[in-house]
Amino acid sequence: MTTFPSTAPDGSTFLSRHLGPRPSDVAAMLEVLGYPTLDAMIDAVVPEAIRRRQPLDLPAPISETEALAALRAMADENQVFKSWIGMGYSGCHTPTVIQRNVLENPGWYTAYTPYQPEIAQGRLEALLNFQTMVSDLTGLPIANASLLDEGTAAAEAMSLTLAVAPHAAAPRYLVDAQCHPQTIAVVRTRAAARGVAVEVGDPAGFRFDAGAIGCLLQYPGTEGGIPDHRAVVERAHAAKAVVTVAADLLALTLLVPPGEWGADIVVGNSQRFGVPLGYGGPHAAFFAAKEEHKRHLPGRLIGVSRDRDGRPALRMALQTREQHIRREKATSNVCTAQVLLAVIASMYAVYHGPEGLRFIAATVHRRTAALARALAALGYTLRHQAFFDTITVETDAAKAIRIHETARARGINLRPVSATAIGVSFDETTTAADARAVAEVFALGGTPPALDESAEALPDGVRRTSAILTHPVFHRYRSETEMLRYLHRLEARDLSLTSAMIPLGSCTMKLNASTEMMPITLPGFGGLHPFAPTDQARGYARLFADLERWLAEVTGFAKISLQPNAGSQGEYAGLLVIRAYHHARGDERRDVCLIPQSAHGTNPASAVMAGYRVVVVKTDPQGNVDIADLKAQAAAHRDQLAALMVTYPSTHGVFEAGIREICEIVHQHGGQVYMDGANMNAQVGLTRPFDIGADVCHLNLHKTFCIPHGGGGPGMGPICVAEHLAPYLPNHPVVDLGAG
Repeated sequence: MTTFPSTAPDGSTFLSRHLGPRPSDVAAMLEVLGYPTLDAMIDAVVPEAIRRRQPLDLPAPISETEALAALRAMADENQVFKSWIGMGYSGCHTPTVIQRNVLENPGWYTAYTPYQPEIAQGRLEALLNFQTMVSDLTGLPIANASLLDEGTAAAEAMSLTLAVAPHAAAPRYLVDAQCHPQTIAVVRTRAAARGVAVEVGDPAGFRFDAGAIGCLLQYPGTEGGIPDHRAVVERAHAAKAVVTVAADLLALTLLVPPGEWGADIVVGNSQRFGVPLGYGGPHAAFFAAKEEHKRHLPGRLIGVSRDRDGRPALRMALQTREQHIRREKATSNVCTAQVLLAVIASMYAVYHGPEGLRFIAATVHRRTAALARALAALGYTLRHQAFFDTITVETDAAKAIRIHETARARGINLRPVSATAIGVSFDETTTAADARAVAEVFALGGTPPALDESAEALPDGVRRTSAILTHPVFHRYRSETEMLRYLHRLEARDLSLTSAMIPLGSCTMKLNASTEMMPITLPGFGGLHPFAPTDQARGYARLFADLERWLAEVTGFAKISLQPNAGSQGEYAGLLVIRAYHHARGDERRDVCLIPQSAHGTNPASAVMAGYRVVVVKTDPQGNVDIADLKAQAAAHRDQLAALMVTYPSTHGVFEAGIREICEIVHQHGGQVYMDGANMNAQVGLTRPFDIGADVCHLNLHKTFCIPHGGGGPGMGPICVAEHLAPYLPNHPVVDLGAG
C-alpha cells in the first residue's frame, strides 16, 4: 500500500528556501573548515563569555502563505483616504511598466552598491538619467545620484554651506518659515551639533550680517505661495552667503527654476515622480549645485569616462566612498543613495518626457486653481493668490472643525495648517470628481459653483520659459514596448542575485525573498500619506510595534527608534542620543569619541557631524582593537570621553575576544559604547549587543533583515538603546512618536 508523506519535504518551508543551503551543503562546508557540526564551529568562533544559550523569545515561525495573510490583514487595518495634505508628499501614479519591471523586479532590487562599475552599467545609466533630470529641472549644472529624503538633503546643504562660506566665529543659518516643518526640524538638529544657530522667519526680513553663512528657502512654500526670492538672493550673495532652495520637481516644469534666479543649491524630494507614498518613505531626495561646489557635493555622483577602447563608460565619481578616504575630515557621512527610488523617478521622467510632465503639472495646477476660484465664490479667503498645487484657506476655528469632520466623513484628509487655516494640496491622482468633492466639503451642505479648469494662477514673472529634458533619452521611449525593452536592456548590464552572488560584504549575503517584497505594493501600505491622522494607520502601528518588540529581543535593548532611514543616519542618531544623555546630566565637556583605526569610514564622519572630537585607537597586527592603547586613550580623556564606536564582529569579520573588557574600559571612564550594527547578521541568535555591554546600536535592516538593497539603497538604520538612553530618542515635529 502506498503511504502518503506526513511531513513537509526538505526545502518546502520559507526558512529552508530562504537560506538555500541543504544539510548536505552545510556538511560539505563544515568538512572544508574542519568542524564536525555547525555548533562546534560557532563555539570556536564566538567567545564563550558572550554566547547566548537560551533561544530568543520570538513568535513561532509561520509559512509564506500565513505571513502574507497576516501582512494583508495589517494593510487592511490602514484606512487609505484621499489625502490632499501635501507638505512634501503627493499621490502619484507609478506607471505599471515601471512598477512591474523595476520596483517588483529582483534584477533591480537585489543588486548591490555599484562599487564595481563594470557590473553596474545599467544602474549607473539610470542614475545618470536621474542626475540629468534634476539638473535640467533645477537649472543648475551638477546634481548627485540622490540622497535619503528632503530633510536630509536640506541639512547636507547647510553642512556644505558651513564648509564653503567665509569662517564665522558664531555662524548663523537663516531658514524660511515656509519650509516644511519636518525639514526645519532636521536642519535644526544637524545645525545644533555643528554649533550653528538656526533662525526661522520671513525671508524678506533675513539679516545677512556678520555670521550669516547662508539661507534655506522653500519654493513653492509649504502653504502654497510662490514668492519672488530674487531680492533675498541678491542680499545673500552681497554678503557672500550661500542660498539653498528646497523645491518641488513637478512645479519646476512650469516655474522659473531656482538656478535661473541665483540659487547656489537646490534640494527636494522626487517622490511624486512615480514613487508610492509608503507612509513617508523611502523616497529619493535630490541635490543640485553650482559647479564650484562639486567637490563638496554629498552622497554619490555618476560620471562619464572612457574605457581603454575609447567607449563611454559610467562610474561613481568624486565623492565615491569619500568617508573612507577623508574619515573625520569628511564633509558628509552619507555613503549611499536611494538608488531603487531614484531609478523609478528617473524612469518616470523618461516614460512621460517633457511634454507629459508639463501636461501632468498643468492639469494639477488648473484643477487647484478651479478649486480656489470656487472657494473664493463661497466667501473664503486664500492666503496666497499665486500658487502651483497648494492653497491655504482662511476660516474660523469652529468652521475649520466642521470642514475637517465633513471631509473625513467623505474619506478625505485636508491639512490643519492652524486652528483657523486649512491646506489643500492636489496631485496627479486628483480627478475632477475629487476636486468637486473638496468644494462640496467646504460648502458645508450648500452647493458650490461649477469648477472651471480653463484658467491658471501663475503670474507671468514666475512662468518657466527655458526648455526641460532635452536629452534624447527623455524622447525615445513613449510606447510601453519601447520602455520595457529599455528597462530590460539596462537590467542586463547589471549583476544582481538573479544571476550570481556578489562577494562584496554582508550587504549582499542574503535574499530579498519575494514573499517579503510583495506587501510593499499593497494599497494599504503604499497609498498612505505620512501625515494622515494616526487613527487611519492602525495597521502600520501594529507592524511598527511588532518590529520594535522583536528587534528589542534580538538585540537585548529596551527601546527602539525606527526613525533613521539609513545606516549612516542610524550612526548619527545614536551618537546624538549619547550627546543628549551627557548634556542632560550637565556633562557638556564630554565631546571625545574613540574610534578604532579599522572602523567603517562613516564612523568618524558621523562623530564629527554629531559634534565630537575624534580620537583614533590603534589596532593590533590582526586588526583587533589594541586594548592597551584603548586604556591609555580612555584615561587620557577620562573627563571628556563621550563614546566609543566599535563594530562587532569587527570590520574584518572577527568576534574579538576582548569585547567585554573594551566596553568596561569605556564605562569606567564615563563614556558610552556605540556599537555599529553593520555586522549584526553574524550576531543574531548567538549573542546580543546589550549583553555584550553596548549602550546603543544601529541596525542595517538591508544587511540583516532582508529589506532590498536596491542597487545602493533604500536602506533603514533603526537605533536600539538601553533604558537610560530611551528618553533621548528622536521624535517628529508633525507625528507624535511618544519619544524624545
